[in-house]
Amino acid sequence: MTDAKNVTPIVEIRDVVKSFPVGGATITILKGVSFKVRAGEFVSIVGPSGNGKSTLLNMITGIDRPTSGEIIVTGKQVHKMSEDSLAAWRGENVGIIFQFFQMLPALSILQNVILPMDLASKYSPQERRERALHLLEIVGMADQAHKLPAMVSGGQQQRAAIARALANDPPLLIGDEPTGNLDSRNSQDVFDLFENVVSQGKTMLMVTHDKELARRVPRVVEILDGKITRDEYVGRPGWAGY
Repeated sequence: MTDAKNVTPIVEIRDVVKSFPVGGATITILKGVSFKVRAGEFVSIVGPSGNGKSTLLNMITGIDRPTSGEIIVTGKQVHKMSEDSLAAWRGENVGIIFQFFQMLPALSILQNVILPMDLASKYSPQERRERALHLLEIVGMADQAHKLPAMVSGGQQQRAAIARALANDPPLLIGDEPTGNLDSRNSQDVFDLFENVVSQGKTMLMVTHDKELARRVPRVVEILDGKITRDEYVGRPGWAGY
């Protein structure tokens, strides 16, 4: 059983507030949110729409910044980094899986998976191709590698998007409703892939409205009215109590 107190947080959120100006008023969507995610955890973030779940993910990835508070990811104060530093850090440390796949339509599936390695100048050109093919094989898409995204199904595109997220071997995966555009069967298949990569040591945070899938995730964090109202371990009691 893992002693959670001896596991370094890969994500640490400290008293995060996020406000937006709307007309002449200010709307506060996150109200002093704090929590930690340890390396190797699989966490689902749940709650009604409009309560700040995706906003929180965007701040963890550095796409957005908090109004106040601290965002520390892989030991970096993400909220203080420059845009150039963020882009380089994100390419090495975070794999993002979106609801609508975000595949570049003019590139083949294989080229889409190679692209993050090109942008990060990681691996040699030959190694990039070999790694991309290997990742596509893992997600069951090797036989579709040379097709354009529009030529495969939504479930297949999301499998390819998972391969792309893993391209630079990041320690942290972020999924923003990654099964929200899939049918039940494809949702289950994609979730099985998530469980597999977490079992191999990756850390995953996933926003989801799918209650069935959320129940399979070891830890559930619920956000309601801008605050964490539930933080529960349902599958791994060894992580509880830190």
